Amino acid sequence: MVTQTGRYAFRILGFLAAHRGERVSGERIAAATGIPSNYLSKILNQLSKRGLVTSQKGWGGGFTLKEAALKRPIGEVLAVFEGPDRVADESCVFGLPACDERNPCPLHHDWMGVRERYRAMLEQRTIADLTLKRG
Repeated sequence: MVTQTGRYAFRILGFLAAHRGERVSGERIAAATGIPSNYLSKILNQLSKRGLVTSQKGWGGGFTLKEAALKRPIGEVLAVFEGPDRVADESCVFGLPACDERNPCPLHHDWMGVRERYRAMLEQRTIADLTLKRG
């Protein structure tokens, strides 16, 4: 349901949330999260463009999670990397083009429940909820 990039973004934000108010280097984030440095920089760039993190270059530079970002729903983060259509995915779990209440696939009713709970989680949980244990 969540791409590798989305999982990495969650890890980055969770790490930064655990280090609120600190400026953390990209190298430290990469080491703590296990995200390859080149991939990390691309994700951090997008998070910065979306106003979730600030970055400072040079000596003593690094990344900081913006305080206002803590209240943003995690669905917004996934929409940045996966697009809004992917987050609100209405597709059939079987991949059938015609799957609905009148013509359901074998898992239609179960999948609808999973999809609704997933969507609710993306709307209700915030970036603050991603906070990882300090390390």
